[in-house]
Amino acid sequence: MSLLALFDVDGTLFLTHDPLAGEALEATLEASYPVRLSSDPMAGIDHAGQTSLRIARLVLRNACLGDEEIDGRLADWCTAFSDRYLELLADTATSSWEAAPGAADALSRAEACGVRTVLLTGNPEPVARARMERLGLAQFFPAGQGAFGCEAESRGELVRIARERAGGWPAAQTVEIGDTLRDVDTAHDAGIRSIIVPSSRTAEEHAARADAVCRDLDGAAAQLLAWSG
Repeated sequence: MSLLALFDVDGTLFLTHDPLAGEALEATLEASYPVRLSSDPMAGIDHAGQTSLRIARLVLRNACLGDEEIDGRLADWCTAFSDRYLELLADTATSSWEAAPGAADALSRAEACGVRTVLLTGNPEPVARARMERLGLAQFFPAGQGAFGCEAESRGELVRIARERAGGWPAAQTVEIGDTLRDVDTAHDAGIRSIIVPSSRTAEEHAARADAVCRDLDGAAAQLLAWSG
């Protein structure tokens, strides 16, 4: 059996800062909950590698809402967040968006060797797929596969969902490719292997905690092919 490769989006495949997400998050949280957020609602929030649902909870807690106030509307909020993001994106030029160096070639090599590539991301699915479409990478990630940030707060739970959607893919033949230490830790907690693609969000001295350290996605692809062989 070949590998199931779970690819993170932000910081792994998609390298450009995208203010639309913050704008959509702030507007939809204020529309969904009785809060007035600060001018920088993400300040002090441990958001790297988190799912959209978890980020929203942390922002709302920071605005003094309790979990019992948050829970009932969180799923509906995530849908509204996705819809608002896509509305903003429709009127935004993204020619300056940057994919990871060698992303298309790395994904092509993995695909040619039988590696199954799917998305595993804290983004809602419509957001993730819109970003992949604009970056020219959508063809590598089939519909109906992967796991996304409106489906669970925990990345570990997203790993379970992605494996289930792939037909109950064995943990021993599953690997996550991400850019944060949270990606590494949740992969290991879920019993799968990990590849970390170092980024500005990853402290260099901690990168050795991953199974493999790759300078870019070409290195990640080489590691995938070595494992699948």
